[in-house]
Amino acid sequence: MVNYNPKNFLILAVDDNAVNRILLDKLLTKEGYNTKFFANSEDVMSSLEKINPDLILLDLMMPKINGLELCEQIKLNPHFQEIPIIFITASDDKKDLLKAFDLGAVDYIMKPFHNQELLARVKNHMELKFTRDELKKALVELEKLAKTDELTGISNRRNFLALAQREFHLAKRQKRVFSLLILDIDYFKRINDTYGHPVGDYVIIYVAKECVKCLRKEDLCARWGGEEFIIFLSETNLKEALIVANRIRSNIENQNIVIESYQINVTVSVGVCAYGDEAESIDYIISCADKALLKAKNNGKNQVVTMNNC
Repeated sequence: MVNYNPKNFLILAVDDNAVNRILLDKLLTKEGYNTKFFANSEDVMSSLEKINPDLILLDLMMPKINGLELCEQIKLNPHFQEIPIIFITASDDKKDLLKAFDLGAVDYIMKPFHNQELLARVKNHMELKFTRDELKKALVELEKLAKTDELTGISNRRNFLALAQREFHLAKRQKRVFSLLILDIDYFKRINDTYGHPVGDYVIIYVAKECVKCLRKEDLCARWGGEEFIIFLSETNLKEALIVANRIRSNIENQNIVIESYQINVTVSVGVCAYGDEAESIDYIISCADKALLKAKNNGKNQVVTMNNC
């Protein structure tokens, strides 16, 4: 995890008192924080997205739009809800302070503030936000890893099955069409035995990229296992799926893979199956495509075969 560093953070302060703004600026910049100041609340909302602060110091009592009203406006915007807000106030009215917390403020500091107290509270909430943000990044990365094949960077088998299952039920309810392709790299064991596993891995990555090149954004290509790939073609009938399958097969066949001192010609066999009303599960359609792939392999490889009963 990246270490917390004040230089990486921007604090926005809103206070109509010029002396307070000068004091805050000196105090925060000396500590290493980047700062931005507003003398009133009116211009804050229009500038907030551009500034993108990590924390807001907000004066409670201000003319026109007071601190509570500005806090409410900020927290109503989903883009800014996670920004911690600390009120700086000379008021000890408990109703105002409770209202501030109800609106989403994380803390308050009484005026005149003690420098070290303010810095301690700012650091505390900045570190909390920093830790929370880092955890969110880690969770996003973990989620990505859980859905992604480590070698190729495309979807993994588990993620594909989850999405295909969902699309199957949608197709069944809404009378939509889709097709599946399963393709296998021909003579892959021979490639590994001849050139070594690192070259074999490179070939797998190459084929994955070629498959993705032939697809639309709404389609999904996944590594099915070893040298096999599976492709979900949304809103695609059998005739259209065959065009895509043959394009993939042809593109791969007509290019030589150049790696180190080798030039390798690779071909693939493809099994195709389109969704039909009689299919009771996504597993049935996958099974049909797999049978078509087996037939393509047995018939001499480097070809596309479909199963008409799917």
